[in-house]
Amino acid sequence: MNAIVILLVAIAVLVVGYLTYGKWLAKQWGVDPSKETPAHSMHDGVDYEPAKAPVLMGHHFSSIAGAGPINGPIQASVFGWVPVLLWILVGGIFFGAVHDFGALFASIRNKGNSIGEVISETLGLKMKRLFIVFSYLTLILVVAAFASIVAGTFASGTGEAANVANERTAMISILFILIAIVFGFLVYRKNAPVAVASIIGVLVIIGIVALGYNWHPFALSNTAWMWICGLYILIAAIAPVWILLQPRDYLSSFLLYFMMVISIVGIIGGSGGALPDFPAFTSFKTNVGYLFPALFITIACGAISGFHSLVGSGTSSKQLDKESDARPIGYGAMLIECLLAVISMTAAGYVFKDYTQSIADGKAMTPTAVFAGGISKMLANIFGSGVEGIAYSLLILTVSVFCLTSLDTATRLARYMFQEFWTKPGEKAEDITGIRKILINKYVATVITVLLGIGLGLAGYAKVWGLFGAANQLLAALALLGVATWLGKIGRNNKMFFIPMAFMSIVTIVSLILTIINEFKAVGAGAEGALWNGVRGVIAILLVVLAVILVISGVKYLFGKKEAKA
Repeated sequence: MNAIVILLVAIAVLVVGYLTYGKWLAKQWGVDPSKETPAHSMHDGVDYEPAKAPVLMGHHFSSIAGAGPINGPIQASVFGWVPVLLWILVGGIFFGAVHDFGALFASIRNKGNSIGEVISETLGLKMKRLFIVFSYLTLILVVAAFASIVAGTFASGTGEAANVANERTAMISILFILIAIVFGFLVYRKNAPVAVASIIGVLVIIGIVALGYNWHPFALSNTAWMWICGLYILIAAIAPVWILLQPRDYLSSFLLYFMMVISIVGIIGGSGGALPDFPAFTSFKTNVGYLFPALFITIACGAISGFHSLVGSGTSSKQLDKESDARPIGYGAMLIECLLAVISMTAAGYVFKDYTQSIADGKAMTPTAVFAGGISKMLANIFGSGVEGIAYSLLILTVSVFCLTSLDTATRLARYMFQEFWTKPGEKAEDITGIRKILINKYVATVITVLLGIGLGLAGYAKVWGLFGAANQLLAALALLGVATWLGKIGRNNKMFFIPMAFMSIVTIVSLILTIINEFKAVGAGAEGALWNGVRGVIAILLVVLAVILVISGVKYLFGKKEAKA
């Protein structure tokens, strides 16, 4: 594998995809920059707040990226670089970016409501509630997992067990939140120019990284950081988006852009081009499962992810300044994430022998460590061995920052979902009475969400996390279905959704059926942890049933046998 050629080809393909297919989609759907977006028509200064395109791009990209485009491609690299690269490019352009762009566009044409509400418009209240329950449970898993990841990168022991690197990451992250609040105040309340504020913001980021690297007074346990994360997301999910969500995610994006740039520098200047240990193809079956369906489940965010539809239709649609911003933010951000996935695959290829050996030894390197290790070694080839440790620490910090970004976005999205579940189509909040009035209260919805997410994280979310990959891709299939039915209703071309929708439905259902078989085999064999095997098996059955119900209802609607909304 020649890393430089692969990287340049990937960039070229993704750019052409954006300029051609992305532009065609906007024309087919009728994207109109003259139409007023919900950020203006429903402006409330809390959730609905128009954002300048670069700021919203920063929020959207930071939120959908997280650790997904790093973890997935690296884990899937055990199949070889050819299948991974093909799915990233084909899946990204024709599946993932269509999914993200479609979800964002459908939401801005439906008052900034989630895909659940879009489904309600065509398939009825029952289907909406099924979709929301599924989405909400998926988001609770995200909150639990990302809170655990963040706490794990912040936690420190005492004495000889103290983890200085974690203490540095924690301090820098705290300082990052504080400067984001100041940035939001200056840009949205003092009308400071975004360009000037951005330059100052980048310089301050460099300063806080240096400060946090040398001054880190906090040495707290994992449990303490879990509760602190809970308090943070409780506040972040309720606070007006201009105070924290928009500015923090925007400033965070500079770290990600920086990470991608130095990674590209490392690949071009430090890899030497050839990665001889990285095979084009290994085998149909690896430690992550059979190539079909495991490849398409594992890569996830690097090609298509259901979580993106929740971000696009949950937070981004409420901040979109004009419809013409939907293509660069919805379609473009996904293609940038595809590029990050290609970079991650290349990093894995650079240390492929060490990575596969660690798997064989039963002590698999974490994808984050593989990514940081591969890129930092490439950079050391250019700038000398002294830069390797610094680059490694900065890359780990960047991944941690994005986990925190995805964490607070997921909490806000879950709050929206919880509130929407109790609201009927066309019903206004002020008209709701009784227990539903309490349940749609944003404070009540947020507290319930945080307690469930943090509680599951403390109890051991890993026991059910294995289902997340399939659940996430199933969510993508259902979002594709929801947007396709809505486009059909308004008389727009929706045929570009049919193949992605059918393929992702088949992939996820096959994956879940294999999971069901394996889990109940473990139960029958009396394996250790058989109780959790049974729980996972039952959850997988419920997911399959849910998918089949929604798919059948959607297909009937799409192909003429429309059901009355209930």
